[in-house]
Amino acid sequence: LLHGKLSGDEKDRVMEAFRGGEIDVLVATTVIEVGVDVSNANLMLVFGADRFGLAQLHQLRGRIGRGEHKSYCVLMIDTENAGAAERLRILEETRDGFRIAEADLEQRGPGEVLGTAQSGMPDLKFASLLGDLSLVREARAIAEKMLGESDRTQQG
Repeated sequence: LLHGKLSGDEKDRVMEAFRGGEIDVLVATTVIEVGVDVSNANLMLVFGADRFGLAQLHQLRGRIGRGEHKSYCVLMIDTENAGAAERLRILEETRDGFRIAEADLEQRGPGEVLGTAQSGMPDLKFASLLGDLSLVREARAIAEKMLGESDRTQQG
């Protein structure tokens, strides 16, 4: 069992045992999301996949299939959550991290730009951060230019 409350040495021992074939099945939390490279790992089961964001699931499935053998990532969801299967379908359709992140943003929302919420739809009245991205970029460039000019006039 590999989880975040293990010490660094304990995690290393478990991973070395898995990498070396002493352990055939590794049960882990999302602590394996980054920094794990085991080329012979070719199957991952994610229980409760409907509770994860698409970007996180993409990161998790990237932990397998790094070797020469075909790999499989099985996402287990609550069957009563009808929308979950549709939401996760993008992971079947692509391995493009940018497309997946964009779909995740569309589905879960960007959260609060100046607050603490990391997901949810912002309380914008006339704009969409994703749909109006070019407008947001243009406004930012204009604001930066105005601030730059303001700095120069205050200095001189």
